[in-house]
Amino acid sequence: MAEHKHSRRKFLRGAGAVGIGAAGLIGAANLASASGETTGTGSGSRTEPARPKAAAAPGVKGKVYAGYQGWFAAAGDGSPVNAWTHWASGTPAPGNQSFELYPDISIYPASGLYQTGYANLGDGRPAKLFSSYSTAVVDQHFKWMQEYGIDGAALQRFGSDIAAVGQPRLKQRNDIQSKARDAAQKYGRGFYIEYDISGLTDANLVSTIQNDWTNTITGSLGLTSSPSYAHEGGKPVVELWGIGVTNRAGTAQGSLEIINWFKKQGCYVIGGVPRGWRTDSNAKPGFGSVYAALNMVSPWNVGNPNVDQQLFNDDMTKLKANGQDYQPVIYPGFAWSNWHDGSPKNEISRKSGDFMWQQAVAVARSGTKSAFIAMFDEYDEATAIAPAATDKSQIPSNQYFLTLDADGTHLSSNFYLRLAGAATKMINGSTGIVTEVPIPPVG
Repeated sequence: MAEHKHSRRKFLRGAGAVGIGAAGLIGAANLASASGETTGTGSGSRTEPARPKAAAAPGVKGKVYAGYQGWFAAAGDGSPVNAWTHWASGTPAPGNQSFELYPDISIYPASGLYQTGYANLGDGRPAKLFSSYSTAVVDQHFKWMQEYGIDGAALQRFGSDIAAVGQPRLKQRNDIQSKARDAAQKYGRGFYIEYDISGLTDANLVSTIQNDWTNTITGSLGLTSSPSYAHEGGKPVVELWGIGVTNRAGTAQGSLEIINWFKKQGCYVIGGVPRGWRTDSNAKPGFGSVYAALNMVSPWNVGNPNVDQQLFNDDMTKLKANGQDYQPVIYPGFAWSNWHDGSPKNEISRKSGDFMWQQAVAVARSGTKSAFIAMFDEYDEATAIAPAATDKSQIPSNQYFLTLDADGTHLSSNFYLRLAGAATKMINGSTGIVTEVPIPPVG
């Protein structure tokens, strides 16, 4: 499906954890407690953290943001595209889907749900899916961010969309991001634009992004004028994802040009870079000066099945020495067997939350107080932290989907939202480092 050309995961398959070196691979089971840390065991240890009051995130340092795709659509949703996208090409039905993790539709607004071609769910309810174009759905997503203590969202803005000037897909992207702005303001969450350069070329990367930022982001949409738009040191935040990635556009010269252009506009620039950015491992060579020009570096970690404490530590050490900031990426797990034939089910297991939690522990130990959660709403590759089907009762009876009980523990559908809130507090230093998942499975 053409829409899935956006996928970041594709450049990592086959690379996996290659090129990091055995010394940099530390499994979750090897993360022993350090002095001053607690294990989370005991009768009073697995309590849910208190939910914070609404407060706009003024920056990105000391904050935890979640990537926000906002790319699902359905026929009849009133959107400019007005067709099923990302769930499937055409009506989702058995054998025709491009997503792995089924949402818990019971807690999505009914006005944003659309009937699929699947049989009823295991509990008898009609099998419906949401549209990201629904104002009520976007509102609900940001309400959850507030409720569970996630600082805000990095709004994904794809090169293939912004290059489609005058086409419905760009209008749809603009409309959804305007709705996200309104919801962020309503619930006191921060947000910033993250350009995913997928779909651009070496020739048009610089001019296309410059035109979009000038004419649309700061122009017609006026997103940076929102009181919820993230500013760091008084500078509006923008991220460029794909810098140095081997199968993405951008020469070193062009990448440096667009980074420096944003700086001249008074922006604080984050770079989404390959995991092996320091060593040119599974990365384009000769990008050292490009990485050094960034204000904050955010190495992509999705696809790495290990918890790399040494990697986080080494990234932090290098960036601190350079006077740069560090935003490591953590994620819950990964699978895409429903739309990649031959791929295993539950490919990178969530381990009932322990996989993401041990990454958060490693981030906290590295010394940075910032992080990026991949992703808030990506049901496609089963990286979503948004509410998901807990068991077979919440998925269609005639199609396999990954459910949250896949690793043998029954989890409530909001488990990963609760876990993300707890991880945010540990990473930003509000709580101490706890080496075991500190929340109950159901809550």
